[in-house]
Amino acid sequence: MCTSHDHPQGEAAQAGAGRRNFLRATALLGAAATAGVALPAVAEASSSGSGRRPDPESRRFTLAVMPDTQYLFDGPSINPAPIEASLRYLLEQGGESDENIVFLSHLGDLTQNGAEEEFAAISKAFGILDRHGVGYSVLAGNHDIRSSTDDQRGSTPYLDAFGPQRFQGKPTFGGASSDGYNTYHLFRAAGREWLVLALDWRLSAKGYTWAKDVIARHPKAPVILTTHELVVDDDELSSYGQQLWDQLIDEHDQIFLTLNGHYWPARRATRKNAAGNEVHLHLTNYQNRYFGGAAMIRLYHFDLDRDVIDVETVSPWILGRAAKGLNELERQEMELSGDADRFSVDIDFADRFAGFDPVPVRPARPASQLLVRGTAAYWRFDSAVSGTVRDLSGNGNDLTVVSVGGGTLGWSADHHPDQPGHGSLEFTGYKSPLKGAYLKTVDGAPLNSATFKDGYTIEAFYRLPADWDASHNAWSGLVSRTGRNGSVGTVTDDPDEPLATLSLSDGPGPQWAVHPLNQQQLATNWGDETDPEIWWHVAVVNDGRHTVLYVQGCPVARNPHAPAIGIASSGKSWLLGGYEYADKIDQILHGRLGDVRIVSRALPVSSFMTH
Repeated sequence: MCTSHDHPQGEAAQAGAGRRNFLRATALLGAAATAGVALPAVAEASSSGSGRRPDPESRRFTLAVMPDTQYLFDGPSINPAPIEASLRYLLEQGGESDENIVFLSHLGDLTQNGAEEEFAAISKAFGILDRHGVGYSVLAGNHDIRSSTDDQRGSTPYLDAFGPQRFQGKPTFGGASSDGYNTYHLFRAAGREWLVLALDWRLSAKGYTWAKDVIARHPKAPVILTTHELVVDDDELSSYGQQLWDQLIDEHDQIFLTLNGHYWPARRATRKNAAGNEVHLHLTNYQNRYFGGAAMIRLYHFDLDRDVIDVETVSPWILGRAAKGLNELERQEMELSGDADRFSVDIDFADRFAGFDPVPVRPARPASQLLVRGTAAYWRFDSAVSGTVRDLSGNGNDLTVVSVGGGTLGWSADHHPDQPGHGSLEFTGYKSPLKGAYLKTVDGAPLNSATFKDGYTIEAFYRLPADWDASHNAWSGLVSRTGRNGSVGTVTDDPDEPLATLSLSDGPGPQWAVHPLNQQQLATNWGDETDPEIWWHVAVVNDGRHTVLYVQGCPVARNPHAPAIGIASSGKSWLLGGYEYADKIDQILHGRLGDVRIVSRALPVSSFMTH
């Protein structure tokens, strides 16, 4: 699988493109809503009619968050237009590939006074989502109920409008506490189940017991805890927030992210829980800003390939008014770009969730499964090397150890997660003075004279240590063919280079330099830099005419288009971990080398050893 290593800002740029699309689609809608004009019926129907739905398997998805909307629903000052614009944004953008919005969490203080007429108005607005089956959660803030009470307070207008009965039958609704004030919701994204725990303004002892039970009944689900009050300032929790931490969050490793409103301005905290893992605690609230926050939403863009959550804050209502012309404050509030409102959170999701849902280790595969048609040689290191390393293809291309300056080869169980064999050799090469050990094919091995004029595939797994230093370790070979470039005829470049080498440049990055049968000079494919302390898979594929270098199954940019047929041979050995110059060993690998396979035909990416 081709692995992406995009810069974190790439997500924000793509999200911006999505907002521009939305702006074009909804400018008239927003302007009409503000002017009090009746909204066209097709405005909502367009989303359901488009057939777009969030992709539950995509490793990129978005959680939308809406904080305090109380000033929009305050007695005689009720204006649902901003929240309706935000909710329609979710409908319009929910299934777009660059947004993939899977869920909305409201953080409480839906209303200012908790009055029936206020809840009637905001309840009607949320009907936009209800009619389209969009998953969302709400919770009571201190303005939605009597603030001196906890979740055992009994009946309220909040409960009448947003109690469990509202969510019954919805695909994302998991259940509620017996009092109705605490709910949990489940959505599927990135191929797994995620749990949103929507907790009341104040949890009772029963509320804590219920929350712990919900988490226990979903032991492998990452949990996003939402509540009205928790973080009060940067790296500071309120007294009630500290209680939540002590009684619930700290001991439940599944809770990795918390979201709350109530206070302003936006703030963040990070704490390590009892398991030693980070919990990200975020405060988001904009009621103090223009138009009571204008139902502004925060978008949490999860990207599990890049191990990041990119966060942005926008006002769909103001975006939708842009075509009509914005006033001074609207121009400032359309999108917030300060560090508190637009940022990235780095999370190694697999590692963070390993304590409760570890990624299964891919089992080792028998060598016989790797012997595809045309396999010329296959070496793997399931145990320490002692004497000869057998060619598992059965073709007799066995390897022997060559020591330089007393160097030895180590062994490690460390390996690429998709490597067939579960082991690697540890090379400790050093340039000056030259020291280390490498492997060499035995004299008379069939591989030594093979020219691969019909094509070839060479694959290897490697990992470089943190102390890899270009001045001492660059240009060592992963796999190379000995014999001088000039030994097979007239050449127009350096005659002392080897006939073929898959080496590591000073980047470090893989480089394939080969003397083809049809050229009088080396043809070179250059790879991108590959970071140390990460396992990499590299493959060189020649189809009998052209050569393509792949890293992690992805073709590199600098693949030459000139025809390159076969690999010239002077009948000498191949090396693993060694590199010769002018027929003398010149450099030895410093790093780990896993399985290596050479096949006498071009393989598709789907047939690489990683699959």
